[in-house]
Amino acid sequence: MTTLFSILVFISSIALIVSVALQESKEEGLGTISGDSSASLWGKTRGKSREDILKRITIISSVIFFISTLILVAK
Repeated sequence: MTTLFSILVFISSIALIVSVALQESKEEGLGTISGDSSASLWGKTRGKSREDILKRITIISSVIFFISTLILVAK
């Protein structure tokens, strides 16, 4: 069981590093207040762009990493 969670920690850490490294920086800052970014939030392609996929991979791999690490520490 420990081996399984060790492998999960390893794979999720690699996925987390790669997904964060591939994300583009957001230098918009407070420029989004003008309302220009609403099309990407509510448009038809919401959740299908490369940025959204990388964001979803980052969230999922970080949750897997966190839970697996907690389980390994508890044992």
